[in-house]
Amino acid sequence: MTALVSQLRQFPVKAALSNAGLPIALVAILAMLVVPLPSFALDILFTFNIMAGLIVVMICINIARPLDFSAFPIVLLLTTMLRLSLNVASTRVVLVRGHEGPDAAGAVIEAFGEFVIGGNYVVGFIIFIILMIINFVVVTKGAGRTSEVIARFTLDALPGKQMAIDADLNAGVIDQETAMNRRAEVAQESDFFGSMDGASKFVRGDAVAGILILFINIFGGLIVGTAQNGLSLEQATEIYVLLTIGDGLVAQIPALLLSLSTAIVVTRVTTTESVGEQAKSQLSQRIPLLVSGAILTGLGLIPGMPHLVFLTAGLTLLLVGYLQQPNQRHAPQHNRQDEEESVTEDAEEVQWSDIEPIDPIGLELGYGLIPLVDGEDGGTLLTRIKGIRKKISTELGFLIQPIRIRDNLELDPFSYQITVKGSIRGTGVVKIGKDLAINSGDASLDLGEPLVKEPAFGLEASWIEPSMSDMARTAGYTVVDTSTVIATHVNSILKSNSNELLGHDETQEIIDRVAEKSPKLVEELVPNKLSATVIMQVLKNLLTETIPIRDLGTIFDALLTESARTQSADELTEAIRPRIARQILQNLVNHSERLDVLTLDPSLEQMIGNALAKATEPGQIMLDPTVLENMLNSISQEKEEIENQGKPAILITAPKIRPWLSRVVNMRMQNFTVLSYTEIPEDQDIAVVSKITTTPTTTGNAT
Repeated sequence: MTALVSQLRQFPVKAALSNAGLPIALVAILAMLVVPLPSFALDILFTFNIMAGLIVVMICINIARPLDFSAFPIVLLLTTMLRLSLNVASTRVVLVRGHEGPDAAGAVIEAFGEFVIGGNYVVGFIIFIILMIINFVVVTKGAGRTSEVIARFTLDALPGKQMAIDADLNAGVIDQETAMNRRAEVAQESDFFGSMDGASKFVRGDAVAGILILFINIFGGLIVGTAQNGLSLEQATEIYVLLTIGDGLVAQIPALLLSLSTAIVVTRVTTTESVGEQAKSQLSQRIPLLVSGAILTGLGLIPGMPHLVFLTAGLTLLLVGYLQQPNQRHAPQHNRQDEEESVTEDAEEVQWSDIEPIDPIGLELGYGLIPLVDGEDGGTLLTRIKGIRKKISTELGFLIQPIRIRDNLELDPFSYQITVKGSIRGTGVVKIGKDLAINSGDASLDLGEPLVKEPAFGLEASWIEPSMSDMARTAGYTVVDTSTVIATHVNSILKSNSNELLGHDETQEIIDRVAEKSPKLVEELVPNKLSATVIMQVLKNLLTETIPIRDLGTIFDALLTESARTQSADELTEAIRPRIARQILQNLVNHSERLDVLTLDPSLEQMIGNALAKATEPGQIMLDPTVLENMLNSISQEKEEIENQGKPAILITAPKIRPWLSRVVNMRMQNFTVLSYTEIPEDQDIAVVSKITTTPTTTGNAT
């Protein structure tokens, strides 16, 4: 037990020390800028710098995808800073102790100055310049440009990838956890390539700094050697230029390795194979090897050519190419046929990338309507659609997904269609350059134009010239332009299909918004009492009957209270409705106005209640078809009479039968509100204008 307690006490210390490794390394790098280092320390650090460059190159070659080395941008920054700090430290040693001899700056710099370039500073200077050209002009510049392009393309593709994930989630192809992981991966990919775009600038700056440091060191060494140490110009040139070139080569080799690593990461195509595996599988193709070998062999047979070199290379390629053949040539015939069939199947197999994700909301236009979305031609449809999306989102209480507008060459030139989740929910035909005069029933003048149906509500209307608009308004018509016609239709479709637009992601956003104001409420409710899926279904039920979900505080309070009684989304919905009754009613009439309603005859109401009580499955009742048909006909008749008076059609009934009655009635007719007695506030003035029976309608008034 004592040992266990001792280990537990030591754990935070170990963790702290592990986390402190990077800050300590960074402080050490910065310290090298100001603290003089002995020559042996420079040898160790230069060796470590080369080692780090080699390790990074090997990692970049062997990773399967760039995200497997997500720490590469910060590693690139730290290694660049280490190299620059070493340049400063070595410059200090060269200038201070360079007059002592070639070994004054350490064995590594001496080795590069003597062995690599043969002690000839002119040769060393030329080699250094060549390395700088390779690094700066070829590798670094290409890698930087590639990083910039990839970062831009990755950011541009981000919305499409996120919509594809949402489409897969809504279609049930993936679960919520998989979707979250894929979103995180997409975001990480975007962050990585954005960071690489910035990190490549460090590499480019390092190359420029190397050139400047070289000339500064040479110039400073000549001044120090001649003016302070009494060396002749020739001696100072030989010593300090040689040390400076050696120092530069020691620094530039790891710099070139890091630049090469950057280029490998940003230029590779993401696969499940490493770079080496890709090269092995793609470069070992038989035909290219045989052709290349034959060409080299032919060059080796030409008089005057280095026969041994060319013939050796050519014959080697021919041998390697020939060795690729037996596995294919001598294989059994049926195996080869199986391979061919497999290749054919693979080539024809459909990939996820071939399937275009379904737009949550889409507006497809014929090519003749394209000017409506072209701002340069005065098109205002885009602005109208954005305004409608904002308005609907505010009214309903959740953010509506963006509406994708695109052309559809399969449509008639002046036709359009509105889709929700890929299915067509509304179509229409409009005219460019004309206004639509809609007769709401009060128009007193015949415009002399052919009658058409207004797309959104089916009202009689006529297309007129803009010069007739003022006259039509005076005559009682409602006059709108073409963009408004389409926008109004989109608005109607969004309202009537709002329940389908609420998905898992939108529900989670709603929960998060409630959590910002009432964290304790959400913490207790989700997921302890109710899952996000149940909450989503409750909200969908409300939206199905065009009830806004703006009062989220009241809704979530009711869910928390009622969750102890039931987990059924339908029962929870009915329990919520009385608590938001005033919000339901305010969308129908003003508070001060009388509410004209329909009711069911008590006998009919009891009949339906008894049938629901005997139902073996919720909502599946056995009711006489004649009774049902007569009831729906009576409701339809009364609805038409009430709406002709400019009032909403509302039916009130018992709470137990309200859900079933609402569902049945709205299958026959649209925009019909069914309320329960508990959803009418006590201070609301109501009038029963008719009782629905299964016999001819009888009309009366009661308050």
